[in-house]
Amino acid sequence: DLEATREAKDSTYAGIVRLVEAAQASKAPMARLADRWSLGFLAVTVAIAFAAWWFTGDPIRAVAVLVVATPCPLILAVPVALVAGLSRAAHFGVLVKGAKPLEAMARIRTLILDKTGTLTDGRPQIVSIDSHDGMGADDILRYAAALDQASKHPVAQAIVAAARDRGLTLPIPEDVAEIPGEGVIGFIDGRQVIVGGDGFVAERVGRLSGDHPELAAGSVMVAVAFDGRLAGHLVMSDPLREGAAEMLASLRRQGVARILLATGDRAEVAARVTEGLGLDGIRAGLTPDEKVLLVLTEHKNGPVMMVGDGVNDAPALAAADVGVAMGARGAAASAEAADVVLLVDRVDRIAPGIEIARRSRRIALESVVAGIGLSVLGMIAAAFGYLTPVQGALLQEAIDVAVILNALRALRISPAGLTAPQTRFEGIPA
Repeated sequence: DLEATREAKDSTYAGIVRLVEAAQASKAPMARLADRWSLGFLAVTVAIAFAAWWFTGDPIRAVAVLVVATPCPLILAVPVALVAGLSRAAHFGVLVKGAKPLEAMARIRTLILDKTGTLTDGRPQIVSIDSHDGMGADDILRYAAALDQASKHPVAQAIVAAARDRGLTLPIPEDVAEIPGEGVIGFIDGRQVIVGGDGFVAERVGRLSGDHPELAAGSVMVAVAFDGRLAGHLVMSDPLREGAAEMLASLRRQGVARILLATGDRAEVAARVTEGLGLDGIRAGLTPDEKVLLVLTEHKNGPVMMVGDGVNDAPALAAADVGVAMGARGAAASAEAADVVLLVDRVDRIAPGIEIARRSRRIALESVVAGIGLSVLGMIAAAFGYLTPVQGALLQEAIDVAVILNALRALRISPAGLTAPQTRFEGIPA
């Protein structure tokens, strides 16, 4: 039996949706190169054409100047380079939702990472089960898993999966109450069971927390109590993702000045997991709206990228200049709110994605500068009578072809440390 005590609009999910909408509405659109430079180019063209006619009295020279003038480096070369960059990023499993996010990726100065499922693998494994009152390890796991069926926390789901792998039968819990990020309380077969962090359980059974061996980096301690007495601990390991340290070092080399961790977990757990990574800061115990506030606060240091995978990360992803979602196993809400989705379950694709974005933007700028420069030189030559209108038209077409071919070089970008045959994402064409 399910009893609804609040309306749907008051649910946590509905609140997160509202946060996402508010964050998306407040994001200012990027000014494109064509918008900034097109009026200036037009003014230069008219000035040169008018000067050629005024000083020579030959209207043919003015016509030749107008014919040579080509805004195609602005109109075509920039989008061609950026779209080529989108295709190249997808080749490596990085799906960028349009040219604007790709441009923003090229300017990122601050990176904010979620922990569970993003910086760590997100699939904790039970390392050991310590009993404190003589109860068998399987019994401790069975009761903990039975209660954790009511929780969607990654650690709780990992405990449930471990119990099912051992073939344990899990009864349905009753009168369950979950304190988000802390633990779960309920009844199994008439017995009160408490599962959660060591401090959370210790406070409810009247004992001091910390009575357990020192944990290794990346490990999590889950305490289990029955009827007001501590029964034991589940020691779980959720290590850093493979290549996380190398990815952060690569991002530093690419100019990312600040790298922060934003997590809903306790500070001591976050500090143990990230020890030695050289992060610029750890923000622990954050709610979804506090993550949004962190993103907005970091805007003062430059464009911000937020990386996450859960529903609670969606508002922060929407608030960031570039939101990146772990699309392989992450929540649909985070993928919907994000500007970039990692199609492969590897966080080390962020650095190649940023590198592709920066090199694509640089190629676009090269095409613009070279194309506009050649156009200006052609207009000057036409003004001095060295080009007829027909010759100017042919030169204009040659400049257009040259800058577009240059822009297509973005299709051949190869991020450092990656080769296409080893990293090709299935389903994405080369």
